[in-house]
Amino acid sequence: MNAILCHGDLGSLERLERGSTDTLANGCRADNEAAKRLAKRLYHLEGFKRCDVARHLGKNNDFSQMVASEYLSYFDFSGLSLDRALRNFLKAFPLMGETQERERVLVHFSRRFCHCNPQIPTFEDGAHTLTCALMLLNTDLHGHNIGKKMSCQQFISNLDGLNNGEDFPKDLLKVLYNSIKNEKLEWAVEEEELRKSLSELVEEQCEGGSKRVARVTDGSNPFIAIPILLNAVTYKHGVLTRKSHADMDGKRTPRGRRGWKKFYAVLKGMILYLQKDEYKPDADISEVDLKNAVRIHHALATCATDYSKRANVLKLKTSDWRVFLLQAPSEEEMMSWIFRINLVAALFSAPAFPAAIGSMKKFCRPILPSSSTRLNQEEQLLSHESKLKQMSLELEEHRKNSPLADPKSREWEEFRLKEHYLTYEKTRYETYINLLQGGLTGRECQLRKTQSSPSISQVHMGEEDQRPQPTKQRPKPN
Repeated sequence: MNAILCHGDLGSLERLERGSTDTLANGCRADNEAAKRLAKRLYHLEGFKRCDVARHLGKNNDFSQMVASEYLSYFDFSGLSLDRALRNFLKAFPLMGETQERERVLVHFSRRFCHCNPQIPTFEDGAHTLTCALMLLNTDLHGHNIGKKMSCQQFISNLDGLNNGEDFPKDLLKVLYNSIKNEKLEWAVEEEELRKSLSELVEEQCEGGSKRVARVTDGSNPFIAIPILLNAVTYKHGVLTRKSHADMDGKRTPRGRRGWKKFYAVLKGMILYLQKDEYKPDADISEVDLKNAVRIHHALATCATDYSKRANVLKLKTSDWRVFLLQAPSEEEMMSWIFRINLVAALFSAPAFPAAIGSMKKFCRPILPSSSTRLNQEEQLLSHESKLKQMSLELEEHRKNSPLADPKSREWEEFRLKEHYLTYEKTRYETYINLLQGGLTGRECQLRKTQSSPSISQVHMGEEDQRPQPTKQRPKPN
C-alpha cells in the first residue's frame, strides 16, 4: 500500500469529507478518523443523497472498506433473521454500481449480520452466499421473465455444500424461500427526488396552454388510437438506443427488425417520442417521430437484468405487451429513465376497463385506455391499491385451480398465460403504489390534477430509483 495519496495531495480526501460525491481510486491511504466521519455523514445523509452511499462503500481500497465497516456499525441486526436484516439494509440506500462493487457492499452486510448474531451457526462466507442467493431468488420469483419460477427444492439444491463446504439447514432455507416468495425485497427510493418529481409532474400538468393534437395509431383499437397533445409537458429527454424485443401481445420481433437504433428520446405527456434529431422544445413533431412514438400508459420500466450483451439497458413493457430494450449512456441515466417513466405512468394512467366476457377457457387481457386519468393523486393511489388487491386475489384463486401440467395442452397454456399476466400486473401496481405512497408522505405541496392543457416545460432530472441486478453464476449479488 502506497504511503502517499492518489495524485499526491489531500484534496480528494478533504472534498470527500466535506460531502463531495467523488470517490477515491484504488491504492489511496486509509485514514481511520476520516472514514468514521464520512461514514457518519453517509448514514445521516449530511451533504449526501441516498444514491451517493453505495459508491463510497463498494470501492476496492482500504479507505472505502473502512468507511463501509464504520457505516455498517450503525445497523443493529441482533435477533433478526437474515431476510429481515437484508430488508432493513436495502431500504437505507439504492444498491448501485458494478456487480463486484455491489458484492463488496453485501460482504460488509454479511459480516455485520454475523457480528450481531454470533449465536447463529453460519460462517461469514456462508452468510454472504446466502444473501446473494436471496437477491437472485427475489429476481427469479418477482421478475418479469416468462417461464417456471424457481421451486423451494431447486433453491435448496442450488445451495448444497456452499456453507463453507457444508449444507445449510433445510428448515432455514425453506423459511427464507417462503419469506421472499410471500414478500419481495424492496429497496430505497430517493425521497427528495421523488417529492420533487411528483411536484413537477402534477404542477406542470396544471399549467394552461392551447391544444395541439395529432394521432398515434397503435392498431385498430378505438380506445388506444386517440388524439394526443403535442404541447404536453416534457418530463425528460436524452439519448437512448432502442431495440425492439417483442411486438404486440409479446410475440417475438422478427430478426430483421431487432437491430439497435440510436434516437433522441423525449418523454412528453404519456408518450415516449424517439426522434432522429435533437430535441427542440418549440419544434413540431414529424410524421416519422410520430411513427416511432411509444405510449407509456400502464407501462412498466425495469432494469433488463436478463440482458448481458450491453450495459445500462432498461426494459420497457407497454400496455399492449410490446417490449423494448433501451440503452442509456450511463447507469444513472438508465435509472432516471426508469424512475420517470414509471412515475408518469403511475400518476396519469386511467383505470382499466373490465375484461372482455367470453369463453372461460380463453384468457383475454382487459383494455387499458390511453387517455389520462380524471382522478386526483390520492384517488389514483386508492385505485391502484384496489387493483393490486384484485390481482392478488385473482392470482391466489387462479393457482388453486391449476390443471394437469401438460405443456402441450391448450388448457395448460391458457393457465400459464393468465398466471404470467396476473403476476406481472401485481408487480406493476406494486411499483405504482410505492411511488405514489412516497409522494403522499411528503406533503410539502398540495398535488392536484386538472383537465387544462399543459404548456411545454423542460424538466431537469435528478437521481433515481435503483434495483439490483443479478448474474447467474455462483450466487452473486443482484
